[in-house]
Amino acid sequence: MLGLVGCLFVQTVMAFLIFRDLAGAPDFARYLIPAIVVLGVLTVEVAMVCVWRLLTMVRRGTVFSTSSFRYVDVITDAIAAASVLTFALGAVLAPTTVAPGVVLLLGGLGLLIAGVALVVYVQRALLAQAVDRDARAREMESELDGVI
Repeated sequence: MLGLVGCLFVQTVMAFLIFRDLAGAPDFARYLIPAIVVLGVLTVEVAMVCVWRLLTMVRRGTVFSTSSFRYVDVITDAIAAASVLTFALGAVLAPTTVAPGVVLLLGGLGLLIAGVALVVYVQRALLAQAVDRDARAREMESELDGVI
């Protein structure tokens, strides 16, 4: 919950401060940079809510069900969107007076975030295997109960 409050603070206060500090920047950068920051923080919020829902499912013992795929897919999409936004931020900053190293670092960060999306995708595949095995175990248990 504290993370969501912090994200809301960044989306409101910090985005306004970034917009104000970019007063001398070109118009495209002045408007796009705060928009990219707000959208990037939104991806973090979406991922946090989905993780919260998955943790609730873990506590209830229902995480090994097909309904959990929806949340994992949304998390993967949010991380992929954050990667694209990071690349977009680098592209917006490239023609400005920012140091080229910053743009290069943003490109590396975008690749790192894309790698995290791939790791979550692999975890989704493992979850699919676990759901399948859980369903087969339940089926075998019901067959065994029928035999006994």
